Amino acid sequence: MHGVTPNRLLSYNFVSIEGNIGAGKTSLATRIAHDFNAKLILEQFEENSFLPKFYKEPDKYAFPLELSFLAERFEQLKQELTHRDLFTNFTVSDYFIHKSFIFARKNLPDDTFGLYKKLFEIISETLPRPDLLIYLYLDVDNLLKNIKKRGRDYETYIKAEYLEKIQTSYLEFIRQQSNMRIVIVDTNNLDFVSNDEDYLLMVNVLNRHYEVGVHLISPKSEQ
Repeated sequence: MHGVTPNRLLSYNFVSIEGNIGAGKTSLATRIAHDFNAKLILEQFEENSFLPKFYKEPDKYAFPLELSFLAERFEQLKQELTHRDLFTNFTVSDYFIHKSFIFARKNLPDDTFGLYKKLFEIISETLPRPDLLIYLYLDVDNLLKNIKKRGRDYETYIKAEYLEKIQTSYLEFIRQQSNMRIVIVDTNNLDFVSNDEDYLLMVNVLNRHYEVGVHLISPKSEQ
């Protein structure tokens, strides 16, 4: 196993950790921030009153949900990313502003999404993109296990078909990017939350230099 950098991850100033619902984004970002003295940006999704309603009645609440999420994410990222913390080494977040676009593309009908897309493009252009985007790839069965394990009442309405749609939307977005460093990490055989060795494998993935483009990594197979 390669050595772990003691106080920061190479030269990345802004790292975003993305993935489907239940992929472990928040857990990984939180531990990375703690261990490497990074500024942590966590999505405040539990404060969105439309989310429980959406899982029960998606057609009715999809548009207000996506608009409210876009506004909340933009406001948080603009505030956090424009005020640099002099006492931390870099910034790590558990979401990327384009998460709004990715979910809206699957949750909204075409005509409504067209309007949403125009608004999103205006807003997103004002925010910096991450120096490194990590996508935690986890099979739907494992996502469902994680969702059940954390026990949020409103998430009991999430179905495998919905997770498959979101996974497809993420991968479609990633394939279309040509000016970002994106790393897709197969985490199906990893437990970086409770297994320190698996966590160090993830740290080593983040602690590499990547050229612009999409990179596929399976940490277990590299051992």
